[in-house]
Amino acid sequence: MTRTFWVGGNWKMNGSVAVIKDLVSKFNASDASSDVEVVLGAPYVYVPLLADSLRKDWAVAGENCYIKASGAYTGEISPEMLHDVGAKWVILGHSERRSILKESDEFTAEKVVKALEAGLKVVLCIGELLEEREA
Repeated sequence: MTRTFWVGGNWKMNGSVAVIKDLVSKFNASDASSDVEVVLGAPYVYVPLLADSLRKDWAVAGENCYIKASGAYTGEISPEMLHDVGAKWVILGHSERRSILKESDEFTAEKVVKALEAGLKVVLCIGELLEEREA
C-alpha cells in the first residue's frame, strides 16, 4: 500500500475575511498533486468561509476544541460544532496552549477522544517551544 503525502498548516490567531479569500483563490488555482492530502486550519470564525470556498479535494481543520458537546462554556467550541460548519480535522495540543494556558497532556488526550468521537480527524501537536528546542 502506498503512503499518501500529507501537508497541513494553520493561521493561528491571524487573518481576516479578505486575507482568507485571497489565499483561497491562490490555493484553488494551484496545481497541487492529487496524491497529496492537504489540510488547512483556520480560527473558528473563518472555518465556514474556508470550508465553503476551498477546493473540495482539500480539507479544513479547526485549531482547537473543547471536551464537551455543549453547555455553559463561554468562548469554547465543541468538536460537533466544528464538524457542523465543515471542518473535517482539528489541531490539538499546540505548544502555546500547553505553555500559556497550562493545558496538560491528560486534558489534551480528553480533547482527542472527544474529537474522534465527533467524527473529526486529529492533528496532535507534540513539539516544543523554540526556547526548549534551543536549550
